[in-house]
Amino acid sequence: MSGAILNVADLQRAARCYLPRFAYRYLAGGAEDEHTLHGNRVAFGQWQFVPPVLRDASRRMLNIRLWQQELAAPLLIAPTGYNGMLRYQADLMLARSARAFGIPYIQSTVSTASLEEIAADGQGQHWFQLYVLRDRQVTAGLLQRALAAGCNTLVLSVDAVHFGNRERDRRSYRRPMKLSLASLCDVALHPRWLWHTLRPAGMPGFGNLQPYLPAERQRGLSGAAYFAREMDAALNWQTLDWVRQCWPGKLLVKGILHPQDARQALDAGADGIVLSNHGGRQLDGSVAPISLLPAVRAACGPTATILIDSGFRRGTDVVKALALGANAVLLGRPLLYGVALAGQAGATQALRIFSEEIDRTLAQLGCCSVQELGPHLLRPVNDRG
Repeated sequence: MSGAILNVADLQRAARCYLPRFAYRYLAGGAEDEHTLHGNRVAFGQWQFVPPVLRDASRRMLNIRLWQQELAAPLLIAPTGYNGMLRYQADLMLARSARAFGIPYIQSTVSTASLEEIAADGQGQHWFQLYVLRDRQVTAGLLQRALAAGCNTLVLSVDAVHFGNRERDRRSYRRPMKLSLASLCDVALHPRWLWHTLRPAGMPGFGNLQPYLPAERQRGLSGAAYFAREMDAALNWQTLDWVRQCWPGKLLVKGILHPQDARQALDAGADGIVLSNHGGRQLDGSVAPISLLPAVRAACGPTATILIDSGFRRGTDVVKALALGANAVLLGRPLLYGVALAGQAGATQALRIFSEEIDRTLAQLGCCSVQELGPHLLRPVNDRG
């Protein structure tokens, strides 16, 4: 990795040059006019630090505890789909980076690696993210496979039943799942991507869904259209009850924004929630999760487990979320920029950048641990008091 890469923005710029246009659009784009995508970043600027001085913070620790699980840092690798389009075996690389870093890897239902491949690669904190499908037998089968693979925590996504209108991504195709001529020509201009991504095994498929997909949809993006049709569009609170009955481990509900929904999910038996607007890829115009974090913490109480994602690009962003009441942060795109660019080394560098920035911010706030963070260290920009 180049010494010129000092932060996540550098990783993103380098990944943009490395990836063919269609793959970068898929990775970096949002829904419609992308107001939510950009608003996620703007929202962090609405909070300013109020750093105390003359505090001995010469020794600092980033570790936290989620239930009975020890995390080396307040970070998790978020569930992301079809990562094999970015680099061959990207899911395995992300899992290995998480394992080496001492944090959980959350595997997506639509990952290119299967649950069994990740489990066979080594023991780590392996979580599973579930999209509920119309066929409950298939959904139950996925849950049983996750348990057999050693996953002790399930992340139920509830905000992608109806896919967002991702126009930037759609511009790469002449019709659904068929790249335009311009996109195909652009692919030819990215030989490094072709070598690292398609040369080893051709177009990737969906590892977890392979047993359920028709033979003609085993590889390539055609499986995505089949999967979209099989999503349970009638997802409701009764579905959460059914998942809770099927899953004996810890259960998080991901995609919540409204404080009332957060409270209701906990009352329904969830062990925690993930505040998320799907990284700006679903409903354009949605509020940024960080803006609602104080209200959600107030609604759920001081002991509830609240994780958060969407828009995190700096360690200072993570520290602000922790100070406002989050227990930990899920990272998606920053890790994908890294793994696309340089495989496992790139993903590890992204994690290292975040951990170093979090550590430095703790020091500058006079805190020796994450547990010392709180809202007393922040002030809203519009607060004139």
